[in-house]
Amino acid sequence: MTHPRRLVLASASPRRKEILESAGIPFVRRAVDISEEPFPRETAGEHVRRLAETKAAAAACEDGEVVLGADTVVVVDGEILGKPADARDAARMLRALAGREHEVVTGICLKTGSRSVTDEERTRVRFVPLSDDEIAAYVASGEPMDKAGAYGIQGAASKFIDRVEGCYFNVVGLPVARVYRWLKELGFRAGPLGGQTGAAG
Repeated sequence: MTHPRRLVLASASPRRKEILESAGIPFVRRAVDISEEPFPRETAGEHVRRLAETKAAAAACEDGEVVLGADTVVVVDGEILGKPADARDAARMLRALAGREHEVVTGICLKTGSRSVTDEERTRVRFVPLSDDEIAAYVASGEPMDKAGAYGIQGAASKFIDRVEGCYFNVVGLPVARVYRWLKELGFRAGPLGGQTGAAG
């Protein structure tokens, strides 16, 4: 059995990059560009799994590699909240989350050779109530604009988070413990092909 020796992250997300680096998992990046619009009647789980698989496939796994695709959304009242389209959309999302509990769902797909695995992680998050002024100030900071659900739990929005049930890193953008378990299952062994951690490619 040939063990894959290089992990390829099929994402330009700085949060996923930082999570893998902090965990000491060597990788290179091979960013892909795909549409993230949900299909009609697609559930959150179906949506993130499909996008994770599409990203992993688009990154074109080579010999000796494991390619990791991932996608994260926020779900409230059955609505899938991806990245906001503009400031007004970000404010709308934050009003929907304020003072309530929501779910963060991340799909992951790992591909190596003829093997492929797709999985998902779910975390429940509760926001404190927010005033219109608090929402406006946070939106004006620019932080919400490239994040699912219009907030970053690891940034200025941390003060809005009352409770987290489940994997914290899933909310940031990558359930790293689940990824690590699957890497071990697939026989991943970081080696000379690993390159420099986080190197662009």
